[in-house]
Amino acid sequence: MIRDLFADDDSLPRQWQEPLAPGALILRGFAGDGVQSLLLDIRDVVSAAPFRHLVTPGGRSMSVAMTCCGERGWFSDARGYRYVTHDELTGQRWPAIPVRLRDLARRAAAGAGYDGFEPDSCLINRYAPGSRLSLHQDKDEPDLTQPIVSLSLGLTATFLFGGLRRDDACRRVPLRQGDVVVWGGPSRLYYHGVLPLKDQAPPWPLRESRRYNLTFRRVAPARDDL
Repeated sequence: MIRDLFADDDSLPRQWQEPLAPGALILRGFAGDGVQSLLLDIRDVVSAAPFRHLVTPGGRSMSVAMTCCGERGWFSDARGYRYVTHDELTGQRWPAIPVRLRDLARRAAAGAGYDGFEPDSCLINRYAPGSRLSLHQDKDEPDLTQPIVSLSLGLTATFLFGGLRRDDACRRVPLRQGDVVVWGGPSRLYYHGVLPLKDQAPPWPLRESRRYNLTFRRVAPARDDL
């Protein structure tokens, strides 16, 4: 169920809400003072499923290091982009999405008007200074009625959010630690990316110049829940 994103809603402080596009909203500082706990959750995931640089179907190594948690993880190699149930690096199932991260994704989706979002996949990207993410669409999920929920931690990044065509004009939006972007509905297939990350002093509690971006998705079709 998708509610009117900009209708009066006492459940989400108005100062957190920043409209981005039809069906898309930035929730500024949504992670609040829970950042340190979320970073510990990421550390636990990485201990079971280490970061790696995937290769595109064209053979190019991605500048952003990635890992996953949840029932399905996103993967890329010469055979293409796809979701898999097992980590092809370790041969094990992906670790479960930590409870705090899953709860944050649910609350952010509901706060942006997308009730009932139940993520079953979380992609964790680690950016070093100079890393970037080229414009792309998130379209490997079977059910495109489900939103994308994206959490930023660490260094500030410039997020690009365009339109349904790659050559549509993009908005340039700074995303700081604790910000969450939610998009779905009319903007679910909008092109988006990240400009090369600038080197800068890391915010507390990080001690290294890194940005962590977590994107929560629903991959299994709704009928799996019946």
